[in-house]
Amino acid sequence: MLCMSFGYTGASISAFGVAIIVLAYLCQHKIPKQKSMIIGSRKMKKSHKFEVNFENRGILVTRRYSYADIKRMTNSFKEKVGEGGYGCVYKGKLADGLLVAVKILSKPKGDGEDFVNEVNSMSKTSHVNIVKLLGFCFHKTKRALVYEYMPNGSLEKLIYEENYFKLGCGHLGWDTLYQISLGIAHGLEYLHKGCNSRILHFDIKPHNILLDENYCPKISDFGLAKICHQEKSTISLLDARGTAGFIAPEVFCRNIGGISQKSDVYSFGMTILEMVGGRKNIMTGAEKTSEVYFPHWIHKRLELQEELGLQNVTGEGDKEKAEKMVIVGLWCIQTNPSIRPTMDEVVDMLRGGVDCLRVPPKPYLSSPSRSSPSTSMSMVV
Repeated sequence: MLCMSFGYTGASISAFGVAIIVLAYLCQHKIPKQKSMIIGSRKMKKSHKFEVNFENRGILVTRRYSYADIKRMTNSFKEKVGEGGYGCVYKGKLADGLLVAVKILSKPKGDGEDFVNEVNSMSKTSHVNIVKLLGFCFHKTKRALVYEYMPNGSLEKLIYEENYFKLGCGHLGWDTLYQISLGIAHGLEYLHKGCNSRILHFDIKPHNILLDENYCPKISDFGLAKICHQEKSTISLLDARGTAGFIAPEVFCRNIGGISQKSDVYSFGMTILEMVGGRKNIMTGAEKTSEVYFPHWIHKRLELQEELGLQNVTGEGDKEKAEKMVIVGLWCIQTNPSIRPTMDEVVDMLRGGVDCLRVPPKPYLSSPSRSSPSTSMSMVV
């Protein structure tokens, strides 16, 4: 009886030991799997969040492509036509033969909000001076934008003297530069007043102006754009946005004034002045100190009623267009936002006669230089 009781107890202990081993196995193998399922569920929820985001914003009206479609239309990314901090742009072709530019975002920011923001902004636009978004790809970490193809590339390549020899091209001519400046102005006027919701671009610069076969300018790259209500005159930003050398002073120094459509006006003015000068507005390697900051150099010539000293001015027509662009550009980069014209006023100024324009005050503050990573205010005297 004693032996039988002992045997039964031993069997119980043995069964308990097996249970412990099984439990340990489950802890090692089952729980991580369960954790993996939870993480996977979170990823699915995040992915679903952006699917809903696309749908709620009406973005699905714009065609959505798979990543396989993107590879097919670019012939596996065979021909690169541009590159920037965002990634690369490739030339592609749709099934119907239409040429397209495909921007591949190599470093997606955050969880996709910037991408959704760009697609959302561009899907609301339809204007001859805004690049047309034909579709997009949003698949896990793969993000791409499909635009109409611009055979003459970005304005940046064609306006700087330093590129002429490298590209085998010359000065575009003042009539072309004038028409380009007027086209950019029309595009910004549309964004600020022509849409149901006002769109502030926040990154107007020569690199983001694309040119079609007839040199018609089209504003591109809406990654930093902000959509706001028409009735609001100013907006709030959590951080400065834009490209050094083109950022309005109030964007990085808030006591100057409120952030509004006038911030785009400033960037437009800096862009026009680079078109006029055929050089960067701020040149750290300039031979003379007076030539370091082009807006001050050209403003002094206007004040003294001297020849502007610009290249390829061959007649009175060229001189008038060049002077008009200079004066408008200088009005646009006034430090105080309230002094700057609105974009519809800029259009009127460019269309009018140069005799109707007076020389603006000297702008005494500039955007931080592109050669410096700092975003602090820089004083130019």
